[in-house]
Amino acid sequence: MNKKQKHMLDTIRQEAKFTASYTGREAFDERVMQAMQVIDREAFVSGNNKALAFENSPLPIGHGQTISQPYMVALMTDLVDVTTESVVLEIGTGSGYQAAILSQLVRQVFTIEKIPELAESARQRLKSLGYENIKVRSGSGYHGWKEKAPFDAIIVTAAATHIPQSLVDQLKPGARMVIPIGLPYMYQELMLVAKGKGGTVHTDSVMGVSFVPLVMADDEASTDAAKSD
Repeated sequence: MNKKQKHMLDTIRQEAKFTASYTGREAFDERVMQAMQVIDREAFVSGNNKALAFENSPLPIGHGQTISQPYMVALMTDLVDVTTESVVLEIGTGSGYQAAILSQLVRQVFTIEKIPELAESARQRLKSLGYENIKVRSGSGYHGWKEKAPFDAIIVTAAATHIPQSLVDQLKPGARMVIPIGLPYMYQELMLVAKGKGGTVHTDSVMGVSFVPLVMADDEASTDAAKSD
């Protein structure tokens, strides 16, 4: 672990303490922090941004999209409480960083990216880095991935105007989803959605956030990209 990566991890721990009054978590699970240490964020950014890879800030990855700040990746991962047997859905693959973090903690990650170019580059990147338990799909994530449902957790890395029922329906009883809710480029809240054992749904606001918008057109059907299965 280099000095920049150690600084990133220290910053995440400090910010976890600072935001504990919102999140209810003064520290993140050490499994999550270990994954943040193992995964090289520099491999998921390009060009001049590589010099900023371990800063605790979002970075552009092209097509108007960003890689989330490390603290937010750690927080969202921690909130869903996954296990080594979990099957997880991610909406918004981006460069593949969040999926790579999850891959260290769970049995299988399914991830959907709206922008075909990003989906393909993420697929190639994840394959070249040796992540074998991640499947990438190109298409709108609004409807989830019904063929692979139900999921033990869902992480949405783009802001929706409301919680899509289609995603709630794809949660297993006892599962959790984290999703930013709010208008595009305006105030948003990170919501924790928990489905009870009997199927009842409870939502909690965690904290204010800022994410790119989730494409939510009902007439858009997700389609598998080549080699996604």
